[in-house]
Amino acid sequence: MDRASTSIALNRAEGNGKFTPPDRCRFFDIARGSALECAAALDVLASKGLCDLAAVAPGKERLTRIVSMLVGLIKANSDCRLHEGDGEQEQD
Repeated sequence: MDRASTSIALNRAEGNGKFTPPDRCRFFDIARGSALECAAALDVLASKGLCDLAAVAPGKERLTRIVSMLVGLIKANSDCRLHEGDGEQEQD
């Protein structure tokens, strides 16, 4: 959990320091993956009975907001990537 949570902040910072959108997106993607890993770690703690589900809920809510922010940064820096809900599907 410590490694993954540190990775969120460091990769977001490094991504912001990159000059090209693909470079930025690469680091934002890594940060997003680390945030999802943190959420999974909280799930594991709760499922093993090491932590009460109510105790991990605020952390999971915060991680949901962090992931949303990172997805927004990825979308803002990427014209070439498909985004869910973007564009219209062709019909035959």
